[in-house]
Formats: sequence, C-alpha cells, structure tokens
Amino acid sequence: MTTPSTPTRGYTASKDQLLARLRRVEGQVRGIEKMVDDDRYCIDVLTQISAIQAALDKVALGLLDGHARHCMREGAAEGRADEMAGEMMAAVGRLMKRG
Repeated sequence: MTTPSTPTRGYTASKDQLLARLRRVEGQVRGIEKMVDDDRYCIDVLTQISAIQAALDKVALGLLDGHARHCMREGAAEGRADEMAGEMMAAVGRLMKRG
C-alpha cells in the first residue's frame, strides 16, 4: 500500500523556521494575556501587540515570498498563472486590511 506524498509548498524548505517563529508569536500572545491578567499599563500591552503584529507580518511576507517563487512557478507551468496571481493578490489585500 502506497502512502500519498506530502505536497511541496513554498515554505517547505523553511518549515522549521516558520514553526519556530509561530511558536514565538504564540508565547508573546500568552505574555500579553498575563500582562492583562496582571493589570499592566495599557501602553505596555499595546506595545506588545504591535510587536506581535510585526512578527506576524514577517511570517506573512515569508509565506508570500515562498508562494511567489514556488507555487506560482508551478501554477504557471500548469497554465494557471492568472489564477494563481489573482489568488495571491486577494491574499495580499486581506493582509493589508486592518482595523
């Protein structure tokens, strides 16, 4: 019996780094929860939220880079370049929408 292979994604080569970064963000979020529980100063909490947003933006940019370099190349080879570009631009649009 053959096992289906895991697909190669744009982030496959840096998956360990990506997971480590996400774990760090998760720890930062838990830290903010503790700050709120400890009634820390509002501006200090907001500063930490800003740091988390910056860290998530960095993760998102890395994913976009991998998508552009790997997934879109694959899609173009399959004749799906326009579809893949539209999909990526929609994702960028969602990332830019805040507040």
